[in-house]
Amino acid sequence: MDIPTKLAILADAAKYDASCSSSGGPKRDAGKGGLGSTGGAGICHSYAPDGRCISLLKILLTNFCLYDCTYCINRRSSNVQRARFTPEEVVELTLSFYRRNYIEGLFLSSGIIRNPDYTMEQVVEVARKLRVEHRFRGYIHLKTIPDASPELLAAAGKYADRLSINVELPTEHGLAALAPEKNLRDIRGAMGRMRLKIDEAKEEKKAPRFAPAGQSTQMIVGADAATDRDVLASSTNLYANYQLKRVYYSAFSPIPDSALSLPLKPPPLMREHRLYQADWLLRFYGFDVEEIAPSGESPMLSLDIDPKLAWALRHRDLFPVDINRAAKESLLRIPGLGVRNVKRIVQLRKLQQLRLDDLARLRAPLRKMLPFIITADHTPGLRDEDTSTLRARLAPPPKQGGLFDA
Repeated sequence: MDIPTKLAILADAAKYDASCSSSGGPKRDAGKGGLGSTGGAGICHSYAPDGRCISLLKILLTNFCLYDCTYCINRRSSNVQRARFTPEEVVELTLSFYRRNYIEGLFLSSGIIRNPDYTMEQVVEVARKLRVEHRFRGYIHLKTIPDASPELLAAAGKYADRLSINVELPTEHGLAALAPEKNLRDIRGAMGRMRLKIDEAKEEKKAPRFAPAGQSTQMIVGADAATDRDVLASSTNLYANYQLKRVYYSAFSPIPDSALSLPLKPPPLMREHRLYQADWLLRFYGFDVEEIAPSGESPMLSLDIDPKLAWALRHRDLFPVDINRAAKESLLRIPGLGVRNVKRIVQLRKLQQLRLDDLARLRAPLRKMLPFIITADHTPGLRDEDTSTLRARLAPPPKQGGLFDA
């Protein structure tokens, strides 16, 4: 099999891993199967801590796999076309694309061949050759295998900027039902070892370099019966215990010849989007899972309104909030107001009393904010409007378009 054919197969096979992909980008397909398209497979986009967008060659080393995870297109019993790169071929592809200025790095994952250690050796060898033999200084993200030996995971961290291990499903029950060959204890054990290595490298100046961009993971949403509350509870645990940089959520996509235990239809893509919004509230806005998905109510997030607005409508007694007087923590809970604008408001109000025109200049979404804020020239009649009417008025109207347009 020639290299272009392998690339077409293994770039397409890698598209199901969302843990480094760009989100919401406009589709710019040059043609069927074209590399570099944000809508297809091959080159994806990740973001550095300083906000830079990094283009990555995103491929599998192989889509052969010993495991038979029910939800996976590359499972052992699948009849997909198989292909396999050698480490040397991946290195040459990466360097070739890099020299043409198509990419700034590599995202490499793999099916399991022979055994976890053999596969991990092959993945690490790609990174070693790039770093040591070719002095490659671009970004490298390696998908690691939890069953591989700690020595191989340590070697991966030596060469990679970021490592990731997919927890796959939000609950242990779901993993046991759909991926019985995988063990949540092993996955979390590998995450724990990686966290210790990352912490050691940060704390000791003379410690060897180890995955300076941290570790991430991915959960498949909608393949099992796990609720949004289950998903967010699992994510909170992962962030707290393993200091993950990101948990990525990937809406289940039905696959050919799938098992009867899998859904026939994918979940609404808006569910994935709402989970990302809720994840942001947990990480940057001071919310906890119980506030976003209260145990006494539905365990699923609303699809028609975002999680922060849903919370505000459940707690109308806390509003309106005076923009000129409220603490930063209260400002962060105002629907439509983000972290950056909260910082700006806190700075500006030291100099003047803020009015609606000032918020408009910050490009804040006044339509969503007006019922929940007080400014020097605005006081809403929030309590004069019942919650259902207010919700209907603030919910975005349905329209055609992409997920993030909605």
